[in-house]
Amino acid sequence: MTHYDQLLETLPAEPHTWLVTGVAGFIGSNLLETLLKLNQHVIGLDNFATGHQGNLDEVEALVSAAQWARFSFIEGDIRDVDTCHKACTGVDYVLHQAALGSVPRSIDDPIRTNATNIDGFLNMLVAARDAQVQSFTYAASSSTYGDHPALPKVEEKIGKPLSPYAVTKYVNELYADVFANTFEFKAIGLRYFNVFGRRQDPEGAYAAVIPKWTAAMIKREPVCINGDGETSRDFCYVDNAVQANLLAATAKEAARDEVYNVAVGDRTTLNELFDYIKQSLSVLGIEYEQPPQYGEFREGDVRHSQADISKISAALGYQPSHRLREGITQAMPWYVANS
Repeated sequence: MTHYDQLLETLPAEPHTWLVTGVAGFIGSNLLETLLKLNQHVIGLDNFATGHQGNLDEVEALVSAAQWARFSFIEGDIRDVDTCHKACTGVDYVLHQAALGSVPRSIDDPIRTNATNIDGFLNMLVAARDAQVQSFTYAASSSTYGDHPALPKVEEKIGKPLSPYAVTKYVNELYADVFANTFEFKAIGLRYFNVFGRRQDPEGAYAAVIPKWTAAMIKREPVCINGDGETSRDFCYVDNAVQANLLAATAKEAARDEVYNVAVGDRTTLNELFDYIKQSLSVLGIEYEQPPQYGEFREGDVRHSQADISKISAALGYQPSHRLREGITQAMPWYVANS
């Protein structure tokens, strides 16, 4: 059974209409690709603040003409409530991925981060509620765990946020819970843990670590590790995040008004990650000989992160299809081709 066959089993028999916000972004474009390959109708919303037209062009090249014809795009901003209402019209399932990510970005520009991640989120909740969509699934974040020291991270135990970004993602969860209690509109939040994969932008000051390091190694440029390299993360391949979104969107009523960790349940240090990427590139004939350079610890970062995924597995049937090294192996040809 293929990856798409497995996902198809989670969907209703007849095609439905899905709204993917942030559709030109990393996770959004992967959701679009999967939904179109599953012959669903998709409305996409993006303002290209962090997304790229190239991601949409790539999806178009990967699906059939008939599947691409099922996609309609709205260029707009979730900070505009009228745009959100327009996007939600006639929609069955909402997958809300639009946000300004990155802890450093939020420290540099907390006002814009707040406006997008809180005001925009509230606009989408209101619009989806008013449109009476069947379900609302949104991108939450492992940053919500803040300074809570326990490992692995369990959904019910969080600490104080360590960045403006973490504050915004926690407020999303609070709003979602209030809408469930006040309006009986139940959403599901997916706390992503360091998602990586194809179409993740390696450029810019706020690029995620895996595409950024991979691009540097391909170009034989120095790789800088923040801190001593023993900081650890639960790296999650994008196909796992796509699976979680589809399971959440079609979940039964009893599984809603909840947040779930989306991860693998492993913990990998940055030093180990450096070696894994280096080895994966070597298999493709790209040798990187430089040792990493070590810098200062990054402001707002937690030291260690690892998810407990028992809740999402029990409630939604989630089982990660790719662990870190499998995901790196899958993603590496794309990184090389697009370097």
